[in-house]
Amino acid sequence: MRTPVYLDYNATTPWAPEVVEAITPCLGELFGNPSSPHSLGIAAKQAVERARAQVAGMLRCRRDEVIFTSGGTEANNLAIFGVAQALRARGRHIITSAIEHPAVMEPCRWLERHGYVVTALPVDQHGRVPPQDLAAALRQDTVLVTIMHANNEVGTVQPIAELARLAHEAGALFHTDAAQTAGKLPVEVEALGVDLLSIAGHKLYAPKGVGALYVRAGTPLEPFTRGAGHERGLRPGTENLIGIVGLGAAAALVQSHLAQDTRHLVAMRERLEGGLRGLGVDMRVHGHPFERLPNTLSVGFRDVEAKDLLVELADEVAASAGAACHAGEVTVSETLRAMDVPLAYARGTLRFSVGRYTTAEEADHAIAAIGRALTRLAPAEAD
Repeated sequence: MRTPVYLDYNATTPWAPEVVEAITPCLGELFGNPSSPHSLGIAAKQAVERARAQVAGMLRCRRDEVIFTSGGTEANNLAIFGVAQALRARGRHIITSAIEHPAVMEPCRWLERHGYVVTALPVDQHGRVPPQDLAAALRQDTVLVTIMHANNEVGTVQPIAELARLAHEAGALFHTDAAQTAGKLPVEVEALGVDLLSIAGHKLYAPKGVGALYVRAGTPLEPFTRGAGHERGLRPGTENLIGIVGLGAAAALVQSHLAQDTRHLVAMRERLEGGLRGLGVDMRVHGHPFERLPNTLSVGFRDVEAKDLLVELADEVAASAGAACHAGEVTVSETLRAMDVPLAYARGTLRFSVGRYTTAEEADHAIAAIGRALTRLAPAEAD
């Protein structure tokens, strides 16, 4: 039986061969604790610092501004709770958007239950936060604005540089979750103007269980876990050497291959979108027509249940209904609701996300498979 065409790269990515090669020594001779003073520990520490330099190179920041974490979720939690704790005496107002990933939304909700005020900004029909809405929401006691770089479901890219400028003019810090953009678009912290930025290894061909938080030098931040003084005292715990080395190798690949990868992603996404439109079915593409991830195609098929379509496609195409990280029963996602997507299309929405290893042949096979599945699901005409 043929392996399904993998179109779920926004959920996770396979390890790049270069990443596998880089971590192989960590499975054998490079096993020391990076905090140990002997030669084995020193070799491990050097590997960690080499990876830190590689991630810093991708983000265009200083090496000491990169904090390794267990993934994007921990990085987001450290940024949000860390700033909230550090600046609690100055203010307890936090601004986010209505379409954030749960790794941002849930920490904000927790803070709201514990005395903070959280404003969730609406988005327009394309899934973008209007800058004027942020300007109107900022207050004297706003300490943090946290808005994702690009949405994981529909791919819309936010005007982060403009939003960050507005936050800074009001005296607030700015954090962005860049888990979906790193490796697909340039993610350079100075150009974005952010104070904190999160990435996740498994979204850019590195292992699961590793991520990083960029913390601009001088940014006030309190750790929310306690232990030894690893990672500048912000993230205690013995370093995940395999994950960190893999993340570093993946970041180095981004630096050398980003333009080539982006062209490929756009070509595969456009091939997929064009083929689906050629099926002649009633469908709607969600997200901004231009300012969106190069690999992401969110499509609503009218009067089709997404869960039924996924079942029909199970042996041929791997895709997601809604956001993969919290997809169980398919209901209309918060993102699609915030964008006012009509129910007839929202309930039939699938997210197809291509990747570095997607081929034209795979895209064409997926288009044909989707067409057959939609035909099987079409209601029979009355006699």
